[in-house]
Amino acid sequence: MIAVGNLYVFGISTQIESRKRTLGRMAGDMEYLDFGTIFFFVAAVVIFLQLRKVLGRRTGSERPPFNPYTRTAEADDKSKPGDNVVSLPRRGEVKENSFEKIDAVSKPGTPLNDGLRAIQNADPTFEPAKFLDGSKMAYEMIVMSFADGDRKTLKSLLSREVFDGFVSAIADREARGEKVQSSFVGINKAEIIGAEMKGTESHVTVRIISELISATIDKDGGVIDGDKEAVAEVKDVWTFARDTRSKDPNWKLVATEAED
Repeated sequence: MIAVGNLYVFGISTQIESRKRTLGRMAGDMEYLDFGTIFFFVAAVVIFLQLRKVLGRRTGSERPPFNPYTRTAEADDKSKPGDNVVSLPRRGEVKENSFEKIDAVSKPGTPLNDGLRAIQNADPTFEPAKFLDGSKMAYEMIVMSFADGDRKTLKSLLSREVFDGFVSAIADREARGEKVQSSFVGINKAEIIGAEMKGTESHVTVRIISELISATIDKDGGVIDGDKEAVAEVKDVWTFARDTRSKDPNWKLVATEAED
């Protein structure tokens, strides 16, 4: 009985020790679990704070994502008057006092001034001074191209009718075996003397006084017109035209006249 009782007591003691060991392992696991959980929680908080610092916080005033295919109210506001946006005048729109540059080259109330104003009304980009500079450049190019027989350059600067006349004169000269030797000295004076609108075409007439050394040489080398060395004064009255509806900004020579 004692043996059995001792065995029974021993069995109970063994069970108690086993449960203690099990509870100890569970307690250790709980300590490990609590430590791991705390570690990852702290790490998550640190990462969140770093992202918040880099990306910022939403305040409710952020701009919406940019959509290139839609206009925003902000874009519409920038087109309103008063902003730093330069709007080119539309054709037919001329602001008050915009004729100052025209009045500077022609007296208000004269036919010339009225003609220039009409041209600017049709083409707000027209400026007499800039036109005059361009006409002087065109004059030199046309004179030298005619002397050299350069049909390609002439075609881009002359109207069809004037081009045909120039080409015909060049062909006759070449058929006779003649050549023109020219040296352009310069332009002494250039002024606008006429302006008008003909339908949608603007026409501006310019009087040009230039100096030129020019001589026509026959097939034998003899001078048949002009002088190889003397500087001659040449006076021309040329009219340039441009269709105000065209996107091409270039003017073309439409008429020539020699002034005595």
